[in-house]
Amino acid sequence: MNVPVNYGAVAVAALAGYLVGGLWYGPLFGEVWRKLSNVDELKPTPSVIAIGLVSSLVMSFVLSYALIYANTYHRASGVSSGILAGFFTWLGYIATVTVGSVIYENKPWKLWLVNNGYWLTSLLVMGAILAVWP
Repeated sequence: MNVPVNYGAVAVAALAGYLVGGLWYGPLFGEVWRKLSNVDELKPTPSVIAIGLVSSLVMSFVLSYALIYANTYHRASGVSSGILAGFFTWLGYIATVTVGSVIYENKPWKLWLVNNGYWLTSLLVMGAILAVWP
């Protein structure tokens, strides 16, 4: 497969996913998340922000390859293919792995829903951006 990755799209999608996190764990569900996680106050340091951005960048890069594969071998393209790639990435790799925090660590399902709502939304946004970016 000799299809080049669009690094601009990867960077924009990664930043969008990171910004979704800022909204999700800030004004949207920050208070609920802090209560369920037993976190008094969230004060991200520069190193925490950098690690979060790099993590988002890696996720966006890998998702871009899933979309390249889908487009190359299955002629899937457009926003719907990006949303589907984001959804199946979440379902197969995040939802299934993070359920362990509920069943093994006795974390509340509501916390799982808050966290997985973020991951799902972030991956849907990233997938849509990566799918439509030329």
